[in-house]
Amino acid sequence: MQAPLRVAITGAAGQIGYSLVFRIAAGEMFGPQQPVILQMIEIPNEKALKALEGVAMELDDCALPLLKGMVMTSDPNIGFKDANVCCLVGAKPRGPGMERADLLKDNGKIFISQGRVIDQVAADNCRVVVVGNPANTNCMIAASQAKRLPTERFTAMVRLDQNRAQAQLAKKAGVDLTAVSDIFIYGNHSPSMFPAFAHAKISGRPATEVIKDQAWLQGPFCETVGKRGAAIIAARGLSSAASAANALINHVRSLWTPGTVHSVAVQSKGAYGFDPHVWAGMPVKTTTPGSFEPITTYALDEFAKGKVAATNKELVDERAMVLPMLTA
Repeated sequence: MQAPLRVAITGAAGQIGYSLVFRIAAGEMFGPQQPVILQMIEIPNEKALKALEGVAMELDDCALPLLKGMVMTSDPNIGFKDANVCCLVGAKPRGPGMERADLLKDNGKIFISQGRVIDQVAADNCRVVVVGNPANTNCMIAASQAKRLPTERFTAMVRLDQNRAQAQLAKKAGVDLTAVSDIFIYGNHSPSMFPAFAHAKISGRPATEVIKDQAWLQGPFCETVGKRGAAIIAARGLSSAASAANALINHVRSLWTPGTVHSVAVQSKGAYGFDPHVWAGMPVKTTTPGSFEPITTYALDEFAKGKVAATNKELVDERAMVLPMLTA
């Protein structure tokens, strides 16, 4: 049995957190031989902290052998202390009448603070994954505050989009989900993101040879994947929770499995025509547990280039909205 990994989770008593913590403690994120200590962080609110107590009780009642300890706190200095992995799930949701710029500024304050604290108190080998939306820009904000941890340690989740795209291609082709591979997400975790169907394979063949309906691929497929979150809210009255938690499990598990090729939002450094300062989804290959190399050799056709340019513009605009906060 290995030494426990300390996993910090913000918003741990929220819907995504509740779908997440039991699966981490059961070994789904790091494997069946890796014990964990859950460091669960909630807002300093009596109701939220009481709910967190209930989550901890349920974790106890699960009698999970890999769970070696729990921390429950509203103090990020305690919650992020010595953390090996920080899952930043909590974020301020967009309220009625709220403009995107207002949401970015409100979340900017949260992620500036969290980025600073993580850089100060987390473990030297800490990896940070941002889930709270707008995830790409929130990740960029948190990373901007780091002096000790390199920017490569900060990633944002586009795995939910990848999973959605994989499922839609499998349904359209009438094949098992496992027959679909190499479907990657470019750009922002928003309706502007681009599921690069021309890279994808179905049963080892190019997806565009199996699904010959180009109009569907360029239209309804991209739109369904991009707007799936809104469709779920319309259907259940709440945003994606179990599927988001599942995607986070997938994201980290893939980052801990050398040789895995998957979609991650990383600092683009100019790859695929993205602004070098934004965090953009793209294919990466895991090299060692927690580390990766972006794959920058895929060719983009004219349709893909147009989609990437549009999602890049959105990311650049988001960065411009929060830049005064980062340079203050």
